[in-house]
Amino acid sequence: MSRVGQNNATGGWGRPRLLATLAAAVGAALLFVAGLALALYYGLPSADATSTPHSAAWSASPMPVATGTHSAYRDQVAAAPMLQVAPDDARRGGPAAVAGPVIDVPAATSLGPAQVPTGFPRTPEGAVGQLAAIETTVLQGMSIPQANQVYEQWALPGGAGVAGWALTKNVQTFLASAGQGQSKDSTVAVTAIPAAGQVKATDGPDWALACVLLDVRATITVQARMGYGYCERMQWHATPTGRGGHGGRWMIAPGAPAAAAPSTWPGTDIAFKAGWRTWASSDETGAAGTSTSTE
Repeated sequence: MSRVGQNNATGGWGRPRLLATLAAAVGAALLFVAGLALALYYGLPSADATSTPHSAAWSASPMPVATGTHSAYRDQVAAAPMLQVAPDDARRGGPAAVAGPVIDVPAATSLGPAQVPTGFPRTPEGAVGQLAAIETTVLQGMSIPQANQVYEQWALPGGAGVAGWALTKNVQTFLASAGQGQSKDSTVAVTAIPAAGQVKATDGPDWALACVLLDVRATITVQARMGYGYCERMQWHATPTGRGGHGGRWMIAPGAPAAAAPSTWPGTDIAFKAGWRTWASSDETGAAGTSTSTE
């Protein structure tokens, strides 16, 4: 894997650029809520990162497996850079004049380990739905113990580890900026709703590089809002007892973190150019994390 791909997945912005961006986004009265932007921007590439911007449009047909080992191919597609966008693209933007493409994501049918909605089918869209459920559970909880529990229950061995997981780092940064302890207190509300998704690549029926664009909001006495794009390797894990529905469940797959996804304002031209497809679901709420049924 290239150094560029690793930096895109885990690196942060330089301090001057980060501070300037936050100052433009919020005033002194919003510093507490600005922890959300600080946390979610953590995984964006630095200003001097060198990569070739391109749009990774989703296709209904799985991408062909490259010659060689599955591991090498998966590393290659995970590290492939996605469209580079400006910081302001995550916080605002005019609606596109033409409706964009849609990805039909199945709804969760039950609650799985660590109270994460599950029961998604063994399809690329099912992997997108499961990733959204994992991500919304962690971001809305903003709790280190909960993030640890989710990772332990939903990540296969060989990945980044809970301390290196991008979502754990998001929670850490948010809590530090907000002056909190291991978990946010009851005065802080964070909501995360899937707004768009895409499948960057597939490798057979049991592996997908899934990406989700969330509409994330943090509220205390004021509200901050932004779009947050995120990708993970996802792998189908068969279970003899059928736990999670359909004889198994999607889990976070082994391997280095994927390249950073473009964070854009949902429904904009730049969002569609970045490959995002507007979220549609048979679930009336349209949110992956709202199912209340149990296994």
